[in-house]
Amino acid sequence: MTENNGSSSPISKINKNRARVHWVAKTGILAAVAIALMYIEMVLPLMPAFLKFDFSEIAVLLASFSMGPMTAILIELIKNIAHLPTSQTMYVGELANFIVGSLFTGTAGLIYKLHKSRRNAIIGMAGGTVAMTVGASLINYFFMIPFYISAMGFTMEGIIGAAQGVGNTLVTDLKTLIIWVFIPFNLFKGIVISVIVGFIYKRVSPLLHR
Repeated sequence: MTENNGSSSPISKINKNRARVHWVAKTGILAAVAIALMYIEMVLPLMPAFLKFDFSEIAVLLASFSMGPMTAILIELIKNIAHLPTSQTMYVGELANFIVGSLFTGTAGLIYKLHKSRRNAIIGMAGGTVAMTVGASLINYFFMIPFYISAMGFTMEGIIGAAQGVGNTLVTDLKTLIIWVFIPFNLFKGIVISVIVGFIYKRVSPLLHR
């Protein structure tokens, strides 16, 4: 029997500290990119002006694939906290964005983590898109739209009018608002973000895994 004198302990501690520093640095960089991208918003055709598309999920999805779903959820939290000073929804929009974004990137990252392959990445992004779409639909149906009506002074007629005003005449009530606005919006967002990440991931992967 040989005595364990712990001679490798200092090296082990140095490696752990180095890995922690790398994790903090990469998380900070990706969070900063996500925050910047979150402020670049656009309104999509046939979508009411209160529903804006941004590309912040690109950075979060990259983090989910390279660093794991928990890191992605942390970055979702950071980017939405950073957005609070400019909130126009009494912080409820940021909460919804955090939940929906976490469903998308967390689901994708979790599936990819089970077996890291291109096929699983595609399955993960598809699963994440479905999870985001379902989650956003439920949140808006049961929480967000009722909140806007009860606390923000909106009316259902005004929300429907905003959708119809941009040409989406299929919207006539809350149910059709979910079907013809929130479902297509989140499906489109998930597909676009997935295609972009699928295209750039291999190119940025060496940087993300340093």
